[in-house]
Amino acid sequence: MQPYELSIAAAAEAIRARELSPVELVDSVLDRLEQVEPQLQAYVSVGADEARRAAREAEREVAAGRLRGPLHGVPMGLKDLIDVAGAPTTASSRVRTGHHRAEADSTVAARLAAAGAVLLGKTHTHEFAYGLTTPQTRNAWDRGRVAGGSSGGSAVSVAAGAATFALGTDTGGSIRVPSALNGVVGLKPTYGLVPRHGVTSLSWSLDHVGPITRTVEDAALVLSSLVGHDPRDPASLAAPHPHYRPGGATELTGLRIGVPRTYYFDHVQPEVEAAVRLATAELEDLGAQLVEVEIPMTRYVQATQWGLMVPEATAYHERTLRAVPELYGDDVRILLEAGELMPAGDYLRAQRSRTLMQQAWARMLEDVDVIAAPTVPATAVKAHEETITWSDGTVEGVSDAYVRLSAPANITGVPSLSVPVGHDSAGLPIGMQLLGHPLGERVLLRVGHAYEQTRPARPLATTQTTA
Repeated sequence: MQPYELSIAAAAEAIRARELSPVELVDSVLDRLEQVEPQLQAYVSVGADEARRAAREAEREVAAGRLRGPLHGVPMGLKDLIDVAGAPTTASSRVRTGHHRAEADSTVAARLAAAGAVLLGKTHTHEFAYGLTTPQTRNAWDRGRVAGGSSGGSAVSVAAGAATFALGTDTGGSIRVPSALNGVVGLKPTYGLVPRHGVTSLSWSLDHVGPITRTVEDAALVLSSLVGHDPRDPASLAAPHPHYRPGGATELTGLRIGVPRTYYFDHVQPEVEAAVRLATAELEDLGAQLVEVEIPMTRYVQATQWGLMVPEATAYHERTLRAVPELYGDDVRILLEAGELMPAGDYLRAQRSRTLMQQAWARMLEDVDVIAAPTVPATAVKAHEETITWSDGTVEGVSDAYVRLSAPANITGVPSLSVPVGHDSAGLPIGMQLLGHPLGERVLLRVGHAYEQTRPARPLATTQTTA
């Protein structure tokens, strides 16, 4: 196994035992990045020289016995919405090309730097995170298919071995969707658990920051470095900082896993449904009790999501939309212009709907510890496809389909973890999401890790191309 193939946990153990140096690890990942980046286009920018300097400094610290923790010397990518002092934050948009440079680190970038992680570069996002495909980036398993979005570059870099881990943001599924489509782990934490100061906003009341990794244990390790109150983010929670890393036990006796009777299995590809149901059966084999649950207020999910997101996004972009509308991509510009036409009453009704939905989900979660469901209803579509046709003849836009199952966690603010559960007949990854109680990340990570231990080790993406 090459160093670029290692998980964070494995790399950290090898570095601690002096069997691997941070320089060797970073060099291996940079070599892999150079190999795959021309085909995948996961990165906006790469700072190879800076990364190697940071790796040498980490190596000196480790040699001197000053090991900062499991992320020390581990290479990462940051979605290009996340500020790093002195570096551009382009949001993958012409609107910011050439003139937008961060004056200070975002909270999450500063915390990862303090933990000793080594920044490789900035990863592509769907422009300003306002989309579910990241069109400039290709799927790590099939270059003819979409990467998913908006954190497409982060998910692809991790899946291909061009980063050991990465950060993404999630407003309607933007960590979990590309993670599912590229066969990696993506965690959207509880709203407010990870501070967003210094992170470009799409929709302030729906935005989350979280890790994309190769394993559930790795997601726990990164999360532990990110959490903690920051008064500069008005939504930041002053919550306890528990130990997130799951133990070695895989037994789930006593846990109640909710399996949705409605919504999450409606209009889902048969292979996706089969893989997720098989995964829930494996959770039952580990001792969990499966409980059917009725998802509340399903008819209002997408109206509430768009009713909140569209006006908030337009408010953020108001000045630049009026000054340089031609610099936005057509898809993003149209959505931003639509937000200018949305009545205030619609936004207020979406706010009321969210409150009612949060209350209804709280009541539903009284009966279960975790809900298990598909992350997205379909695997990665071909890059030119704009719609999905379901077996009953219903036609749905790709972005609408991808956001449909992930949006409830953003509206309600509950944590959601996407875990790979196999591949379809075309070799494309399938994801299962685990949703839990607010601040219930430890339980989600425990369940995801237990499931993961029942599966063989996941290889890195094997890229192919379809016409």
